[in-house]
Amino acid sequence: MVVNSDAIITVENLVKKYNGHTAVDGISFEIKRGEIFGLLGPNGAGKSTIISILCCLLEPSLGRVMIDGLEIKKNASDIKKIIGVVPQEISLYPTLTARENLEFYGKIYGLSGRTLKSRVEALLDMVGLTERADDLLEGYSGGMKRRINIAAALLHEPRILYLDEPSTGVDPQSRRRIYDTIQDLNRQGTTVLLTTHQMEDAEKLCHRIAIMDKGKLVALDTLKGLLELVGESDLIHVLATEILPGPVESIKRMPNVQKVSLDEGNMTIQLVRGRESLVGIIDILVSAGTRVESIYIKEPDLESLFLHLTGTSLRG
Repeated sequence: MVVNSDAIITVENLVKKYNGHTAVDGISFEIKRGEIFGLLGPNGAGKSTIISILCCLLEPSLGRVMIDGLEIKKNASDIKKIIGVVPQEISLYPTLTARENLEFYGKIYGLSGRTLKSRVEALLDMVGLTERADDLLEGYSGGMKRRINIAAALLHEPRILYLDEPSTGVDPQSRRRIYDTIQDLNRQGTTVLLTTHQMEDAEKLCHRIAIMDKGKLVALDTLKGLLELVGESDLIHVLATEILPGPVESIKRMPNVQKVSLDEGNMTIQLVRGRESLVGIIDILVSAGTRVESIYIKEPDLESLFLHLTGTSLRG
């Protein structure tokens, strides 16, 4: 393996199989030192499996992984000292206060005395929960628990932070605070890898985004570079009842239409110059007896890119 000196994580031909099922299928990528790197894809795409391998919790079936010059199969204990992990599920004790949770995890990392106290206070301030530090976790909102979970992962000042679906189940205020925390850490030099199926996470945070589907890597670039793959395409979202096969086929045959996907009562149409075709699409649906409840156009974004690359909508 040739390792790029700018890369802090190098993944080459990674495969993970469970009982005959291939969860990760021959993926290769590098994460640059000091960047925020996103793995974007629906649940089941293989994102959490990759995180588990990078945390040294799972062994690859095939392939190699290097983390800051260390090979994961040979150096798991050393790697664990330089990574922080925020799992998808909250890993805190609800009957302890936020401060007690952080003190508990700090002692696991070998911190004590003034060092531990100082680190706990600094992290409570970073995640904006100093005033609630002595309240029991069971009274916290989901977003507040998530913020303390992030703080716990940072106690030992890791060089690399893994976040698995960091904004799942959080309120808008906590989401903004989580975004601020991630960006602050990155400005201080922390390399961040996050997995998400939330478009907003990837668009607002990531320097580069790897798009995954069904265990495979389907695209990797900056947001700007990825959106250039879509070109001038728009997405038209239609919420309707009784969408019949006939009008769907008629819409597919329209000259500017690239792809059409159906999901229960939702139709998503990817096409060039959507506004010019909108009236024709409505006419086809209404003439066939379809009751259109709402219809709107979106400019090119990661959702339209995912549809363009995979033929399906990105869903959690």
